[in-house]
Amino acid sequence: MVLMADSTQTLSGPPQAAKKSHAFTHHGITVEDDYAWLRDAGYPEVTDKAVLDHLEAENRWFEARMAGQKARTDALFTEMRARIKEADKSVPQKDGDWLYWIEFEDGAEYKKWWRRPVAGGTDELILDEVALAEGKEYFNLGAIATSNDGKLLAYSVDDNGSERFTVRIKVLATGELLPDEIPGTLSGLVWVAGDKGIVYSLANEQWRTDNARLHWLGQPLENDVELYHEDDEGFRVGSSLSSNEKWLLIGTSDHETSECRMVLASDPLGEQILVKARQKGVEYDVDERDGVLYIHTNDTHENFRFATAPLDDPGEWTTLIEGTDAFYLTGADLFRDFYVTEGRKLVGQGAGLDQIEVRYYDDPARVEPITFPEASYSAGLSNNPEWHMDVLRLTYESMVSPSSVIDYDVVARTMDVLKVQEIPSGYDASLYATERLEIAARDGTMIPVSIVYRRDREGAGPLHLYAYGAYGISIDPGFSTTRLSLVDRGFAYAIAHIRGGDDLGRAWYKAGKLEQRTNTFNDFVDVAKGLIARGFTEAGRISISGGSAGGELMGAVVNSDPDLFGAVVAHVPFVDVLSTMLDDTLPLTPGEWPEWGNPIEDKAAFELIRSYSPYDQVKAQAYPPLMVTAGLNDPRVTYWEPAKWVARLRELKTDDNELILKTNMGAGHGGKSGRFESLKETAEEFAFILWQLGVTE
Repeated sequence: MVLMADSTQTLSGPPQAAKKSHAFTHHGITVEDDYAWLRDAGYPEVTDKAVLDHLEAENRWFEARMAGQKARTDALFTEMRARIKEADKSVPQKDGDWLYWIEFEDGAEYKKWWRRPVAGGTDELILDEVALAEGKEYFNLGAIATSNDGKLLAYSVDDNGSERFTVRIKVLATGELLPDEIPGTLSGLVWVAGDKGIVYSLANEQWRTDNARLHWLGQPLENDVELYHEDDEGFRVGSSLSSNEKWLLIGTSDHETSECRMVLASDPLGEQILVKARQKGVEYDVDERDGVLYIHTNDTHENFRFATAPLDDPGEWTTLIEGTDAFYLTGADLFRDFYVTEGRKLVGQGAGLDQIEVRYYDDPARVEPITFPEASYSAGLSNNPEWHMDVLRLTYESMVSPSSVIDYDVVARTMDVLKVQEIPSGYDASLYATERLEIAARDGTMIPVSIVYRRDREGAGPLHLYAYGAYGISIDPGFSTTRLSLVDRGFAYAIAHIRGGDDLGRAWYKAGKLEQRTNTFNDFVDVAKGLIARGFTEAGRISISGGSAGGELMGAVVNSDPDLFGAVVAHVPFVDVLSTMLDDTLPLTPGEWPEWGNPIEDKAAFELIRSYSPYDQVKAQAYPPLMVTAGLNDPRVTYWEPAKWVARLRELKTDDNELILKTNMGAGHGGKSGRFESLKETAEEFAFILWQLGVTE
């Protein structure tokens, strides 16, 4: 017997979603979708009783199946929490007349924001997230910005996971909240016009930021001025300040094209300067120093170049640093006396690892690389808020080295380690080894793999494989305290730097999108097989996980190669790709077409997406054990995608392996908020993996 979504009977089997005939036709191709009803017609409000009943039934089944793992989950949570320094604070950083830092108190889920005068004086609590989150199931601080004179604090809060934030403004001397309140924002907050105004972006009904708006303090919202409106529904708008804080920069972009306007921050209603009109496939960002624009762009090379232009002729770009196949220039930061480039080498030893270089305006040939000791690591600029800086704040970590905060003296070219992540329960890096491997994909492409394991690990044991593989997002070989709960139980933990990310440059990203999307899935499978061939593990002893687009990856590989994997965790998985890309009313869809293709207009895109869309390719076969999560308020991957996928898997799979779905009814894309509540979900995930792979304590 199975438990129907609206049943009140005791749990004697998993919920089985009702099948309701539904179909859609595009390009002469008809697709059946019997679980389309799980999308509430009133979305983003979800009130349909049948839908809610089904999600609650799945949650009860999840709890029932995981009940036997409670002791293990609790033990994992306890050990993970013991690795966190509960009473902790960041290294203070100077910004103007103040030093700023954040602190966590013992047992606190959320942090507090502090400052004190550089000249000396008492510490000031400027924002208390603990107090703001009190009594709320979910809390997320979206943006925070102190006025230039240090007297006011603007911040935004989301308390349900929908990623629609409400802005408030606080008088720091008194703690008073000004009457100004801006709901529905989805952006940073930029102080302009001598701290008399704030620039922000509203999320429209489709959760798209198509605007940049100016709010004058003390004025009603209806008096706010729209500084820019974007007519292309696939583009998103954001605002920031130039490094010298002279210019307000208003940018608009999709996944492959961008455009920027500049206006004096002191006069935000003044004449805007269009740097260069958008050109499909050309991305750029801009900064300014002494009347010269500095542009980071991919217009002549896919790995980006760095160019300059005169302010009075902003579209006339002259190369400062050439684009090259050997180096991926990911960005540059301007300071008064020098600038810093960041990127990744693409050839030779250290390919794919972060590179930071200090360069000089008056001597283009002078390049000072900042070097790091390990063969595999993650490093980058941290918080460097001031225009005139002689010491740069950096972060550094590797798969065996906890995160470090470093000050780099630009003149002396020396490093001062200010803080190393403390692990209260103890950590001995000498017990662990990390490697950077290359494994051949089926087309001969060599895929980098970062792996960590205990040195006393012997033979082919369990292995966890993680990847993302989309949007040009790289997955860096960084440190994780939670990961130790698997590694200390005999796991090797591997990160596959598959195509679709930009780990090896822009071409690496392009080779995993649009018509080449399936390279991403094949790379992951081939890395798994390669790790088996190298003796790290065996088929069926591999656990895998991924979220969002990484959840799409999970869905694709369990369809193609289910026997490889012994446990699968898919967080908020983007698995109903075809239906989502066909629905231009959904928040992200128009902006996603450059990434996946537009199946509405393009039959070839329709057929390709359908050929790999995990939901559409579920078949009658055995599947590995699966844990799936969703967020009812998630605007990025809507809750019905994982719900529909699980329903179809339940209908068609031929095995008795675990299949459980947990929907966070008061959260969104990121799951539960709070550092310990979110940690509980990681403990639950690891308990599921250990259970399914038969790993005992």
